[in-house]
Amino acid sequence: MTAPASGQGKTTLTAMLASWLTQQGKQVRVFKTGPDYLDPQILEVACGHPVEQIDLWMCGEAYCRQRLYQASLSADLILIEGAMGMFDGEPSSADLAAFFGIPIALVLDVSGMAQTAAAIARGMADFRNDISVAGVIANRCGSEYHSQLIERALPDDLPLLFSVERRDWLQLPERHLGLVQGIEIQQELTQLFQRAAELFATLNADDLINRLPIIDFSLTEEKKQPTPTPQQWLKGKRIAIARDTAFSFIYAANLRLLEEMGAELYFFSPLHDEQLPDADALWLPGGYPELHADRLSQNHTLLQQIRQFYSSGKPMLAECGGFLYCLDHLTNLQGEQFPMLQLLPGWGQMRDRGGCQGMQTAVLPEGDIRGHSHHRSAAYGTPEPISYGRRSKHPAPGEAFYRERNLSASYLHLFFPSNPEAVARLFGGHTTSDSKTDPETDPGKT
Repeated sequence: MTAPASGQGKTTLTAMLASWLTQQGKQVRVFKTGPDYLDPQILEVACGHPVEQIDLWMCGEAYCRQRLYQASLSADLILIEGAMGMFDGEPSSADLAAFFGIPIALVLDVSGMAQTAAAIARGMADFRNDISVAGVIANRCGSEYHSQLIERALPDDLPLLFSVERRDWLQLPERHLGLVQGIEIQQELTQLFQRAAELFATLNADDLINRLPIIDFSLTEEKKQPTPTPQQWLKGKRIAIARDTAFSFIYAANLRLLEEMGAELYFFSPLHDEQLPDADALWLPGGYPELHADRLSQNHTLLQQIRQFYSSGKPMLAECGGFLYCLDHLTNLQGEQFPMLQLLPGWGQMRDRGGCQGMQTAVLPEGDIRGHSHHRSAAYGTPEPISYGRRSKHPAPGEAFYRERNLSASYLHLFFPSNPEAVARLFGGHTTSDSKTDPETDPGKT
């Protein structure tokens, strides 16, 4: 499901449809295009299964095909939510659809237009000859008559799949990086999806599914690419992972890979827990530490335990929000300053505008690892970085990567499956080869 732009209602409708189909007894699996953390949380509440990211550059072609194939083994329907506008980005949602031959459901916010919606849909469907638009979903219709006007204007080969009338309560809450995290509003989301079922009362689940073409994701000999099971490079390693409303930007694929490499995962909350799990390595992922800075700064017992862990020389990885947590202090948008872990010299400052963003490769001694950057803060007074991220489409240096003792820290969010061997080294694992995999060809082949 994609759209002409952000804000058309893709996430809301994808989640509503997934929830409704699940309530109808269908097995639904959902994916998110691109490196988004927030939308998958919403979609996971809707379908009841982990929602993973697929991106031709960050994840690799072979990885994407493997995940889609695995989902197809048990699903009645696979839904993929696009990112931004249909043709935006490199690779775009249209690129993903074209590569796998996936039909596109075009979501249009039709408020303020009628027959013009058909012209927009026709133009988008004909913009490229390697994509197939299965139909249109008219969002925020003013009335049944409004929906009929759009349906009559659409050509026969571009049907109206369904329409959703405008409702004030059909709005997901947002904040400065996007939607509010699903883990913060699970009860509200459940109520929303239950209530949204009334909007699909006239639909037939089987009829809707049957109107969409069947896509074969099976790994034929022609399509097969090597995707070996990760080696047990982290066997017996205990990894402590921060996870709560302050630190929740965690790819499900990253957790799965760590476990496949033999690691034992132990989660803790920097907001609530005073005891750090007994571990061989520590991962501080991204999130919203700025929204909880006061509480984080007051958890003195855990702060001291993490400092002791750092002093022990055990491996630590800090990404984006976790990186801010490691600095001397953090200043929020209200100008309030709070002491943080003080493991890495410097301070973080929240800003109204965005910082360095986009797809990048972390260039590390352990090997190159792909990922992305998206934040609204800046770090000042930091030490000399060991490297800078390599952008996927621009020659300018990307995010700085810092290393103090065994602490590796950056604004970059890393996608671990892009280079499992390098990730194993980051967490103190012993690999069978000293060579560094080059994921620039296709990270899905590592």
